[in-house]
Amino acid sequence: MKLPYLAAGIALLAAVAPAFAAMPEKPTLQVKTLDGKPFDLAQHRGTWVIVNYWATWCAPCIKEMPEISDFVKTHKNVQAIGLAFEDTDKAEVAAFVQKHPVSYPIAQVDVTDPPKDFDPPKGLPTTYLIKPDGTLAPPIVGGVDKVKLGKVIPDSP
Repeated sequence: MKLPYLAAGIALLAAVAPAFAAMPEKPTLQVKTLDGKPFDLAQHRGTWVIVNYWATWCAPCIKEMPEISDFVKTHKNVQAIGLAFEDTDKAEVAAFVQKHPVSYPIAQVDVTDPPKDFDPPKGLPTTYLIKPDGTLAPPIVGGVDKVKLGKVIPDSP
């Protein structure tokens, strides 16, 4: 009688576990920001990096942008990159960022060809936290704020 429950539990775990399993231990990310500058995740080793997938139509994304921006400004050991994950004109994303400025660079990524080392978001916003050694902390699906970020990222030494 226990075998069907075990099989059901294994099936459930298999369905849930792979959600972020495809990502390498130390992901790479090379994108061009809206202002034309290159962003290479490897260049930011030694600091925490917030990799935040968002979209202009996403209300929780818009709400968290100032929170991430303030967190980056107040933590010397933290950088961030915003990845606009939507199929829209680059000029529209740039206009949105003009109205909602942040302290970190923004890049637009192709929804049909997202960065290879990051699982495509299952929902927006999705935030990946990269530790100073380049490894991943657990991702956060849904909005983040300074409190949530502070629970994972320690204050600057």
